[in-house]
Amino acid sequence: MTRPQSTTFICELPLRLSSADERVMAVRFDVARQSYNACLSEALRRLALMRESKVYQAACKLPKGEKYSRLAKERTAAFRFANARFGFREYDLHAWAGKQIKRQWLGKHLDINTVQKLATRAFQATQDYAVGKHGRPRFKGRYQLDSLEGKSNQAGIRWRDDHIEWSGLHLAASIDPQDKVIAHGLGSRIKYVRLVRRKLNGYPRYFAQLVCEGLPYRKEQNSIGQGVVGIDLGPSTLAVVAPNAPMAFLKQFCAELIPQHKTIRRWQRKMDRQRRANNPANYNTNGTVKSGARVWRMSARQRETQAGVAELHRQQAAWRKGWHGQMVNRILRLGNVIQLEKVSYRSFQRNFGKSVGVRAPGMFVSVLKRKAENAGIQVNEFSTRMTRLSQVCHQCGTVAPKPLSQRWHRCECGIEAQRDLYSAFLAACVDGERLDADQAKELWSGVDPLLQAALSRIDQPTSGGRLPASFGVSVRRSPSRSPVKAGVKTVEAQVAVPSQHAEMGELERDRPIPRTPRL
Repeated sequence: MTRPQSTTFICELPLRLSSADERVMAVRFDVARQSYNACLSEALRRLALMRESKVYQAACKLPKGEKYSRLAKERTAAFRFANARFGFREYDLHAWAGKQIKRQWLGKHLDINTVQKLATRAFQATQDYAVGKHGRPRFKGRYQLDSLEGKSNQAGIRWRDDHIEWSGLHLAASIDPQDKVIAHGLGSRIKYVRLVRRKLNGYPRYFAQLVCEGLPYRKEQNSIGQGVVGIDLGPSTLAVVAPNAPMAFLKQFCAELIPQHKTIRRWQRKMDRQRRANNPANYNTNGTVKSGARVWRMSARQRETQAGVAELHRQQAAWRKGWHGQMVNRILRLGNVIQLEKVSYRSFQRNFGKSVGVRAPGMFVSVLKRKAENAGIQVNEFSTRMTRLSQVCHQCGTVAPKPLSQRWHRCECGIEAQRDLYSAFLAACVDGERLDADQAKELWSGVDPLLQAALSRIDQPTSGGRLPASFGVSVRRSPSRSPVKAGVKTVEAQVAVPSQHAEMGELERDRPIPRTPRL
């Protein structure tokens, strides 16, 4: 019987390492990579043997049946028997890793707990491949394994007071005594410790992630609101309507993140020229790469260019993560029930690849669900086929499909609103998988001026660029044709009587997003 899992949060601390400690850490991370590859090779070998056996093939031929039925239990028991016969289980791989790796030179650098956690990672990747959840797992190349963790805080990688102890190493952590978030994490029970390696400006930096028991620290300004909040999320826009707050705003999604597409593209062209100059024999006369095995040479300047491109991408990811967390906290302050459409973010990637690569709307929804679960807030995702919020009119019930170029909802009954804001309002009125038209009619008289006020502030000038066409408004901007160059483009409003949540939202909007420090 599995133990009930307790709530968990992560407290991250930067480590201050000497040059000698950095060399030892680099060696141990590389040894861990080789140990992981050995465990993965053994897991794949056992999986291949099991698939060739008659026991496994007979189990595959058994009918699936319904969940928890007799047929399903018989099929599961057959697969378990095949796994046990060929040692394709997590603890079987633990035993193999403890016997094979610990008696070799690899075991001189790693403790048994770390080795077993690496075996668990290799087994889980192979198991996902076996059931068709993911593709075939790949072996880790050099500098491709950047995290190590222990099984508990009692052995192996351990946290003690203000430093990490690990097989003779004492790694001091940088702790801010005034930070309440860090103080809350250090005051909680630590389950285990994870060491993370990141590259900042081309140099490796090490961090300690304390996996603590309990709930993360909640700041005073991040109080939980009451009521239903409707969200309409697109590849480049975010519309939020909270009738009970009351508040509505329309934002260009991740507008504060100014992507440096031209800079990255210029550096990539430079890196391609350097690659061609360093390897002229690997290219055909027409500029294409020759087929077959090739040896690629990389100059020091090409490595510098490659590190610069990686640093630009890292900065963008840090900005995006900060903006996601800030916007999620703002939404949670508006209500305790969040409702949004269940859309395909892979479809977003296929149709709006560049925009999704910069803004990551799927990651935003993941952060929203995680934080809402920790705060006890309900997040409801409903089907777009059943509700059809972008096509239906709540007043007369007319369903009229609209192309993506049509950004306004205009109905013969007199309802007129911006498409994204109107969909967010209807999302707040969804009950289960159906739109509650009676509730929408009751709330419309108070929400209509709220949506109009949200659009009234769009005429205020912003710093450079122009609003995207998905806003559905024509505003004079600078002649720039790239919407991602624009600065902060926020359209938000509230009713004449401001609420506490609205004032806090206004304060947060003017607050700049903290940038990841260059350590």
